[in-house]
Amino acid sequence: MKEVAYTNYEELPLFLNAETLAKLLGISISSSYELMHEKDFPAIRIGSRLVVPKDKLQHWIDVKTKK
Repeated sequence: MKEVAYTNYEELPLFLNAETLAKLLGISISSSYELMHEKDFPAIRIGSRLVVPKDKLQHWIDVKTKK
């Protein structure tokens, strides 16, 4: 698979998979899967894939950093 480097938020895909999420957050892929299964995390299932809408991720981060 081709390595893609995103330089800003607008370049991110609409839906983030576990690998992209892990790279963005600086965590392992297994940790990103654990996070995606958390009750309050905005992951959704599309077919058999678990993905995170990038706008919902940004909102989740905003909420978590206000505490």
